[in-house]
Amino acid sequence: MKKSLAAGILGLSLAATGMAQAEPVKIGVITTLSGGGAGLGIDMRDAFTLAIKQSGNKEVELVVEDDAQKPELAVQIAEKMIQSDKVDLLTGIIWSNLAMAVVPNAVAQDIIYLSPNAGPSALAGANCNKNYFNVAYQNDNFHEAMGQYANQDYKKTFILAPNYPAGKDSLTGFKRYYKGELAGEIYTQVGQTDYAAEIAQIRDSGADSVFFFLPGGMGIAFMKQYAQSGVTIPVMGPAFSFDQDMLPAIGDAALGVKNSASWSKDLDNEASKAFVEAFKAEYNRLPSVYAAQSWDTANLILSALSKASVKDKDAFRAALKAADFKSVRGDFTFNTNNHPIQNVYVREVVREGDVLTNKIIATAFEKHGDAYAEQCKM
Repeated sequence: MKKSLAAGILGLSLAATGMAQAEPVKIGVITTLSGGGAGLGIDMRDAFTLAIKQSGNKEVELVVEDDAQKPELAVQIAEKMIQSDKVDLLTGIIWSNLAMAVVPNAVAQDIIYLSPNAGPSALAGANCNKNYFNVAYQNDNFHEAMGQYANQDYKKTFILAPNYPAGKDSLTGFKRYYKGELAGEIYTQVGQTDYAAEIAQIRDSGADSVFFFLPGGMGIAFMKQYAQSGVTIPVMGPAFSFDQDMLPAIGDAALGVKNSASWSKDLDNEASKAFVEAFKAEYNRLPSVYAAQSWDTANLILSALSKASVKDKDAFRAALKAADFKSVRGDFTFNTNNHPIQNVYVREVVREGDVLTNKIIATAFEKHGDAYAEQCKM
């Protein structure tokens, strides 16, 4: 059996037969590498690639393609990977509208898809599938955490998010736990870059706080314009609006902002420390939550490959479900709907030397599942 070249970093339990380790495995990675959301996909790709490299497993082949954040292109790529490239597994999609376009058809063809990010509610409940594993979260989760946390300080929050599945899930999640009044609720356009009208509404709303989910370039644009507007109403959001890949572009306007995540670089466990060190050494930058989730996705796959053949779908699914790997998040298990049960933290944006980053200030939820698992009939 091949041994990992970095077993200490990966923390994998390589207790499988040599046959399982030696078998060639082709993984299709569909992610966003161009356009406004490119930074998220690049972090996903880089962490996944590094995890495979660190494992020393020479039998894993990655087929990586750019979906350009276009659902129709993602569908075409997925079909090519399944029909022509003959991939064994699919992963990589960042955006929920792309996941909704690709995943149902892929799993119907008995292809196992592992999500390193997008977690739309439609795939967590009645439409769950034995071939769909979400290794990140269910979309509502981080927003639920901020709704819970907002109750400590705020009574009248203005909320906004893009008009696509993850945006709808985000505001649903926030409202599920927030007990205060809503000063306003807006769905913006996906990819929007001008938020003058929305900021004017916030200014006039009487809100004592703002919660927004605007990942990638959307969040950068909003925060820059918000800072320039002179509006001083405090903002908060999920990690995706204030994560490591976005903070350099937002700058000091992000300082002090509270945001929620299942991981932060200051999380005190050995797997996380080793991951941060390895990522920094390879790429000369700090990893984001997207990178952490992708690293875990790769290591979950590697752990399953050490136990079962990817060709034996039942055995391989069982090996995935066992989640026998060292997650950077610490305790990690799958719920009945193949979505995570995990802690969710509240972080604050701080400056460490010349670098903007996050530190954990509270635990919003411990061993938190999602609201849709009971609808899953697997």
